[in-house]
Amino acid sequence: MLKKRIIFTLLHQDNNFFLSRNFNLQKIGNLEWLKRNYNFTLMTKSVDEIILLDVSRKKQNLNKFCSVIRSLTDNCFIPLAVGGKIDHLDKAKKYIDSGADKLVINSKLFFNNKLLNSIAKIYGEQCIIGSVDYKRSGSSFDIFTNNGSSHVQIKLKDLFKSLNNLPVGEIYLNSIDRDGTGNGFDFKILNHVPKQFSKPIIFSGGAGNFNHFTQALKNKKIDAVATANLLNFVGDGLQEVRRLIINQGFKLSEWM
Repeated sequence: MLKKRIIFTLLHQDNNFFLSRNFNLQKIGNLEWLKRNYNFTLMTKSVDEIILLDVSRKKQNLNKFCSVIRSLTDNCFIPLAVGGKIDHLDKAKKYIDSGADKLVINSKLFFNNKLLNSIAKIYGEQCIIGSVDYKRSGSSFDIFTNNGSSHVQIKLKDLFKSLNNLPVGEIYLNSIDRDGTGNGFDFKILNHVPKQFSKPIIFSGGAGNFNHFTQALKNKKIDAVATANLLNFVGDGLQEVRRLIINQGFKLSEWM
């Protein structure tokens, strides 16, 4: 059995970090606040990866965002995936040069295969995380891009077929309905994942406590669980969750 992963997601805009609930943002604090409440040097004992997303609704300040990437990777030896407004190869390169190990791509996942192919050619498919934001629509689901503001006209069976053929290393599935609620994950979308789907799945949207993590990690279709719920896991909260999960017999990496 392959080891599963716990991922911490950080949402950034205008030099501050935010909580998100159904994609509505609430400012929490700046970089100094984050470092005060989360010891990133010790994060290696808590999480396997960090995802940093620029969720700016306005024009992005690329230089400032890249300085945040560099600051987070200073004395922090956890793989960092960075996303937000990756619309051309030069920006992807700038994120990597600033310290990103992987790139998270959402909007261009559906509309720019040329960009995906260019990034994969330079850095490899394993460098790309395809991000899919979804929302319930009766018994099915709708797919959105651009921070949940743009509806993509695609059926789920066609979505997963397309994702399987794209040059991406894994898929980040994020529920808009459960985002930031802490009420647990919505597993229904996994019923639409075909058996032959070959990409690892990062599951996100709804984690609020230890039980939510274990419920998700038991699922054979889920390779990693992500949480962006900063306040629920402040201090040593993530480290404690990891300890409890390992004690339950789950295969997670352990470091001394």
